[in-house]
Amino acid sequence: MSLRHALLALLTADPMTGYELVKYFDGTTANVWSAPHSQIYPELRRMEADGLIDVREIPRGERATKREYVVNANGVAEFKKWLDEPAVYQSERDVHRLRASHLELSSYESARRQLGAHLNHYSKRLTDAQLFVADIEERRVPLLRKRLERRPEAEHEAIVAYKLFAYRGQVRKAETEIAWAREGLELIDDLERRQIPLYGEAFDGYREPTELF
Repeated sequence: MSLRHALLALLTADPMTGYELVKYFDGTTANVWSAPHSQIYPELRRMEADGLIDVREIPRGERATKREYVVNANGVAEFKKWLDEPAVYQSERDVHRLRASHLELSSYESARRQLGAHLNHYSKRLTDAQLFVADIEERRVPLLRKRLERRPEAEHEAIVAYKLFAYRGQVRKAETEIAWAREGLELIDDLERRQIPLYGEAFDGYREPTELF
């Protein structure tokens, strides 16, 4: 997926200004695709040049205008093409598991701090995801309501169902990370309670294995 497809996804719901798009990337869209502001406007210009969106000037105040971006038929076709393509799975780069697999080189205090931060982060993510799922269920999400207003009522069930499916996945992901962090904290408590030594503080480089015989 690219930023281009994330922007097209938003614009299939409703025309938006750049400012409105940025707000979504700062809010709910960040749960599935994050992007800095510095990338959004250049990509919108490229999408306009590639004929995927149209731009219209709308009033802003009494004299000024602002640019509103509207997805056109080419943009919809590009987004549908992306949806139909097989997903490309990237090689894993999991800094948290990499770090966790070598915590014996650290200290119990540091390991506990690392996993505590992980637990706090995903606890907040879980709360946010649960609230967003509830808003989808009650159809309180503004962008969802705009999308439903533009589509026939017969399509509403599928639109809502797929949104719920996606964001319930975020709930389950957060729950899994929370369970993993708690398991790690319990492991640290157990190892420390049994005074299992760590070699992190004494390790200063590779040495040949100690000869036992």
